[in-house]
Amino acid sequence: MKLRLLFLFLPLWLCTQAQEFETWFCDSTLRVDYIFGGNAQAPVILEHGQSKHPGWHGRRAHLAEVPFDGSGQINVIDEASGDTIYRHPFSSLFQEWLSTDEAAIENRAFENTYLIPLPRQASKIDVALYDNHRDVIARLVHRYDPANPNVRVGGRGVSTPHVVISEAEDSTSPIHVAIVAEGYTQAQMPAFYTKAREVVDALASHEPFASNLHRFTFVAVGAESEQSGASDPNSGQWRSTALGSHFNTFYSDRYLTVPEVFRLHDLLEGIPYEHIIIVANTEKYGGGGIYNSYTMVSANDPNFRPVVVHEFGHSFGGLADEYFYDGDVMEDSYPLDVEPWEPNITTRVDFAAKWEDIIDQPGVGLFEGGGYTAKGVYRPADNCRMRTNTAPAFCPVCQRAILHVILSHY
Repeated sequence: MKLRLLFLFLPLWLCTQAQEFETWFCDSTLRVDYIFGGNAQAPVILEHGQSKHPGWHGRRAHLAEVPFDGSGQINVIDEASGDTIYRHPFSSLFQEWLSTDEAAIENRAFENTYLIPLPRQASKIDVALYDNHRDVIARLVHRYDPANPNVRVGGRGVSTPHVVISEAEDSTSPIHVAIVAEGYTQAQMPAFYTKAREVVDALASHEPFASNLHRFTFVAVGAESEQSGASDPNSGQWRSTALGSHFNTFYSDRYLTVPEVFRLHDLLEGIPYEHIIIVANTEKYGGGGIYNSYTMVSANDPNFRPVVVHEFGHSFGGLADEYFYDGDVMEDSYPLDVEPWEPNITTRVDFAAKWEDIIDQPGVGLFEGGGYTAKGVYRPADNCRMRTNTAPAFCPVCQRAILHVILSHY
């Protein structure tokens, strides 16, 4: 009830926020494509291209604030005033790869696409990647110039077929989520649209999404594949699909990801979106979630519903995995002398910044084991959607973190 009352009083505040947005930005989107590449010793960021698109479908409030830091950030800086006018946190598959043995001896390149509101004036775009000690390991500063004729103008073609599954009640600042088909042929598309509705139902069965569903618009995007399924290298199966997804990412059999990120965003041109959930037409258990990039999940696995909610907890809520492996201390993932940026795990270096303020509430505590390591990293609950598929709900700390992201749009 309190959430609904807050919603009723939002429009007056939004007038101020809208004025701030309109001062700096057009009601349009600047898509920036990057290559993150190199190796563990010499990571680099390269700009691949810029394009302008009609409409801005992200947040219009708290423009220079971030709910959580992420493992990378984009800062948009007005060139004339020097003011930071927009910040966007993210994580990337490339940074995960940097921690692998392969990254010590090989060079690789990863596609990354980020959406920012279109600046009215010339601006600097500062992109930085951090390591697990929060030190900058790669940085690129480049420009957006409204007078540059080589910035591609997009959104003029025929958009991928799509259906609105659920529409936000609040038309001033809805949170747009695109649910994208992967590995569905034209004949299988009705099954995809049914599964897309199941995605919304699964999220609606968990707080705080349940109480805030009126803030979300979900669109099912029927990206057609030549063949059904997802590629499975360990089985020697390679499919011709819309996004080229495959299991065995970083040689982890169940890690299902999309390497063709530029292609993913090309398919979404002309469709309002900010967050992405990819539904792969496969029975094999697997998936992944990358903060402010995408969620991906196997559509036909029996654990589909809890897995899609869990992975969206990563990509939307910035939540860490709360499971761990007995006996392991994986300091490469979460060094014990640094507080993780994720809101639902702590090394107790700065516990006051986490859930110390609600430690006495029902369902909240300090349980050792989380972030893949058994010792030195702590989680807020004995069990949670971010730990197991059998947990009935997000714990109170994870719920609060997700709500923080939702309200950052207002």
